[in-house]
Amino acid sequence: MAMNRVSFSIASHAAWAPGVATEQSWREWARAPFAFSADAEPSVSAMPPMLRRRAGFLGKMALEVAYQVMDGRTDIPTIFCSRHGEVARSVDLLTQMLDGESLSPTGFGLAVHNASAGLFSIARKDQANHLALAAGASSVEHAVIEACSLLADGEPMVLLVSYDQALPAVFKPFEDVSEQAWAWAWLMVPAEGEVITLEWRQAEAVVPEQAGLPGGLDILRFQLGSDVSLQRHVANKQWLWSRHA
Repeated sequence: MAMNRVSFSIASHAAWAPGVATEQSWREWARAPFAFSADAEPSVSAMPPMLRRRAGFLGKMALEVAYQVMDGRTDIPTIFCSRHGEVARSVDLLTQMLDGESLSPTGFGLAVHNASAGLFSIARKDQANHLALAAGASSVEHAVIEACSLLADGEPMVLLVSYDQALPAVFKPFEDVSEQAWAWAWLMVPAEGEVITLEWRQAEAVVPEQAGLPGGLDILRFQLGSDVSLQRHVANKQWLWSRHA
């Protein structure tokens, strides 16, 4: 069966979760993953306060790691990737509708999937291409393919931001992995030095997703750890991550 493949390298990376913010703490987590339980919020100190106040907890996590990785760079395409996005804001809006309350235009605008990408662009006055992507449990894989397409078209760098948080209580019965709050960012460049390769193919049968880490965290654990490969089954797809010098 034909295999599809993309390869890239990571020039810079950052990650944030409640209680886990330093490089060392993330390395420790990658060796023995644990649930994030601290009561903390990212500062996003690089963003102007007026715009920072508009972002919710999910958006602040994404913005924190995006600012860290970009480190003042501009004119770099960005891809914001989240399986669930601002679902908590959406539930709040729907609840308000059921209660007969008027909806806030600002609240609605910040509930759309590209809200964080838009705030990041506005705050930095950066007109580079940006998009927001959601593709279920394989959202990161599809975002990587999109990023590698941009690199293949000649972009020297692409920022990829992946983030999610715990689901609202109404969705808990449908949860297929242990959802929790986290965000990470990669500044992706054409393959050189240590190279990460993503391959994919159709599975012969649909394989149920195994309960455990969300896909984004499983991929982060692979990136930070020492394993040379990671295989993920999502519905009828097989995804194989590997690294080599």
